[in-house]
Amino acid sequence: MRRHSLRFIALAYLVVILFGPVALIFYRAFQKGVEPAWKAVTNPLAIHAFQLTLEIAAIAVVANTIFGVFCALLIVRRPFRGKGLLNAVVDLPLALSPVVIGLSLFLLYGRQGWFGPVLARHGIQFLFAMPSMIAATVFVSIPFVVREVVPVLREVGTEQEQAASTLGASSWQIFRRVTWPSIRWATAYGVVLTAARSLGEYGAVSVVSGRISGKTQTAPLYVGDRYENFDLVGAYSASVVLALMAIAVLLTMNLLRPKEGAGR
Repeated sequence: MRRHSLRFIALAYLVVILFGPVALIFYRAFQKGVEPAWKAVTNPLAIHAFQLTLEIAAIAVVANTIFGVFCALLIVRRPFRGKGLLNAVVDLPLALSPVVIGLSLFLLYGRQGWFGPVLARHGIQFLFAMPSMIAATVFVSIPFVVREVVPVLREVGTEQEQAASTLGASSWQIFRRVTWPSIRWATAYGVVLTAARSLGEYGAVSVVSGRISGKTQTAPLYVGDRYENFDLVGAYSASVVLALMAIAVLLTMNLLRPKEGAGR
């Protein structure tokens, strides 16, 4: 009886907190029919917002995957001074509000910031352009690959790597043939979390982008703009597309894993 009660409480919590609001968004998006919702997400401004979101997310995922694996190896496999500081810095985006991150970038790269005047003299526009939006998205999604890979590296230990080194394998061969097979799925889950975070980032990007329609407006910013302008169908429909993107990422991971396991 107690076990069933716990299951009921868990399911009820998920319905109230997660499934209920998402289902309501889907309902509101198609409340007036499919055609208005389709028009809302296929107009030029919406298409540009989704394309920009995907481009930024792709760059952030690649950058943070490479950095995340390298940083995890550094934390676990290399003793050095300041390791605790590096660990803390990696988790900083989880502790800071995204708006604070955006404001920090604004203060650094603005006209009165440390780097703004230098960039201006070289004709480089950082704020209110793609570079600042990429930087903000990369910053807020830094921890996920690192935090997925570090525990796995600690669990597998170094015995196999040391054995490969003794047999004359190079550092790259050790990573490719020994380390990578043990961390690839941890990396993959970190990539999923990074992609989901990048697709949905609003606060930091909102501060540094300028929210210019058709230029620096990502899909989450487009949702906010449509809602503020009382275009509820447009806001809910764009939200549905973002939700479907996130679901597609998760489904892709679940479909790929059995194939990977079968090939071992």
